[in-house]
Amino acid sequence: MNSATVRNLLVRGMLAGLAAGVLALVVAYVLGEPNVDKAISFEEAHSHEHEMEVVSRSLQSTAGLATGVLVYGVAFGGIAALAFGFALGRVGRFGPRATALLLSGCALLAVYVVPFLKYPANPPSIGNPDTIGKRTTLYFLMMLLSVLLAVAVTILGKRLAPRLGTWWATVAAVVAFTVLIGLAYQFLPVVNEVPKAFPATLLWRFRLSALAIQTTLWAGYGLVFGELAERLLNPKPAAAANRRAVPAAR
Repeated sequence: MNSATVRNLLVRGMLAGLAAGVLALVVAYVLGEPNVDKAISFEEAHSHEHEMEVVSRSLQSTAGLATGVLVYGVAFGGIAALAFGFALGRVGRFGPRATALLLSGCALLAVYVVPFLKYPANPPSIGNPDTIGKRTTLYFLMMLLSVLLAVAVTILGKRLAPRLGTWWATVAAVVAFTVLIGLAYQFLPVVNEVPKAFPATLLWRFRLSALAIQTTLWAGYGLVFGELAERLLNPKPAAAANRRAVPAAR
């Protein structure tokens, strides 16, 4: 794949990430923000300390939310486009659309779902401020392990395919990934700073909304980028009428 094609894929990946970010922003505003407001109300009702707001809540839930989600979408869209350029033709006989969807699904699993199951998202009112550095480090360590293991088992599956066949090589790769992630879950420390009085239903809804935002982002990206990549790499032939020579006038 030449540099011009890679550049075009990168641009399309960033545009697809922006479009997917808009979809995720709608989900975040509709599903996520009401739960954040309720969590903040809980904190205010149970805390005797009142800190001065550096950034107003209204700004956080509008411009701040939009900036964070859209920048995230564009950044990961560009990275995923580069990964797509490497993966196309190397992970099976899939076309651009199928490869984009497969890559998006794997990215959702490795980048978000696996770390989420070990260290699930919590509302902003939950957590000890003194441990935020430790919690952030553990989360990104889990994410890094997940991505590296996903790449490793993909290579393993490709090497086993000639001997076991595609089906059993895939099964072996999935089992290896599951076992190794399970070991990581077992050895990494548990973090649980949710107050006992915090409503379980609110916590559950917040975490579901966080999962819904990421699912919307990556599903939207896979669909949009797949279509853009398909049009770039497999352009449709010109219409027959445009290819015909114009009959000479008599």
